Amino acid sequence: MSKVATALQSASETKALIIGQDKLKQTFQLFKEQFPDAKAIIVADAITFELAGKSLVKQFESNSIDQEPAYIYTDPEIYAAYEYVEELVAALKQHQAIPVAVGSGTINDLTKLAAHLTNRPYLCVATAASMDGYTAFGASITANGAKQTFNCPAPQACLADIDILSAAPTEMTASGYADLFAKITAGADWILADALNVEPIDPTAWSIVQDGLHEALSDPSGTKKGDVKAVSQLTEGLMLGGFAMQWSKSSRPASGAEHQFSHLWNMEHHLNNGEHVSHGFQVSIGTLAITALYDLALKTDFENLDIDKALKQWPTLEELKAQSLNIFKDTDFPEIGWQETNAKYNNHQQLEKQLQTLKGNWNTIKARLQQQIVPFKEAKIRLATVGAPTEPEHIGITREKLKETFVRAQYIRRRFTILDLAVRTGYLNQWLDQLFGKDGIWEIKEK
Repeated sequence: MSKVATALQSASETKALIIGQDKLKQTFQLFKEQFPDAKAIIVADAITFELAGKSLVKQFESNSIDQEPAYIYTDPEIYAAYEYVEELVAALKQHQAIPVAVGSGTINDLTKLAAHLTNRPYLCVATAASMDGYTAFGASITANGAKQTFNCPAPQACLADIDILSAAPTEMTASGYADLFAKITAGADWILADALNVEPIDPTAWSIVQDGLHEALSDPSGTKKGDVKAVSQLTEGLMLGGFAMQWSKSSRPASGAEHQFSHLWNMEHHLNNGEHVSHGFQVSIGTLAITALYDLALKTDFENLDIDKALKQWPTLEELKAQSLNIFKDTDFPEIGWQETNAKYNNHQQLEKQLQTLKGNWNTIKARLQQQIVPFKEAKIRLATVGAPTEPEHIGITREKLKETFVRAQYIRRRFTILDLAVRTGYLNQWLDQLFGKDGIWEIKEK
């Protein structure tokens, strides 16, 4: 049995997945099997409607599937924002048709949440291997100025025609490759959380994401060229990430500190030359940043960690409250730092126990991390090969801003990551000085 078929058995929401060449023509059969006698409504944007939506309307007509008129987003600046969800919800409330989302990240997330809010399942037809959200539990939507994950089911069925995905714009495929590459650092963060008794690894979710991960990332050159095998492997890897999130009802299997960089930049309304940066391209820089931090952590002798020194620099809960409220005081999300750091706070006694665990087991932890992490230089080469950004400036982030993100990102999520390890051991500033100081990877030149 294939990895996808095995993972599909563990999925709680997605009942069918078709991946392969020349598969778009099977959409009507998939719809009829999953939603017998139901009416359909194609949901697309102007580009994806021309690409596949229009042919699906005809395909459904000729195979006796009743349809509501297609819902086409015409705004060329459309992104995953709550106002677009509300638009679709208003349209869906007029009938009981099953939405067929035709598109990639934005269309899928908007349809996923709108379908949930109108109490119906949906079918997804992927048009680019650009992210792992197709089969994921939850939709990542910007609401009230902040990127949030709304709890809602994954699609009941999903179809990915590799011919369409291979012909997608190269930057979309590069974005998907970067999002899949992020599972390497996300896995390392989970190893840390598991080793320090914060959050145990779920063996099923881990296996779904990690077992074929390095193989799926093995051909960045072929992926960029639209090679069928490489794009198929990438697509499978992205779908598997979604299945793991379905299984665990959490993004932990597929998301770590590298995603916190992306989430923070979205919350800060970061644009590059006035345009939104794709999730995968943000995560590409986040992944390289966190990989660089792991490279330094793996060179650190935690066997000889000065625990008393680490405890002296650790704030009390009141001090943490003041810090976390101060760091975001001029934003439109002033409470999040306190809310999230309070949720993962350890008092000095608990922290001492955690650091003793780190110190006493460092050789074992280090060996697990070394097996997981792709070193920075190699990671950078692979991401550059596929066409993903490899310098912060490529997405409009200055080096000063990147350095600041290492500090701020730890505050916005309660998930335990390498950033928390860096703060708790007292190494964060030293590591940042190595990365951004003289001869560092991102040396900040004095002006």
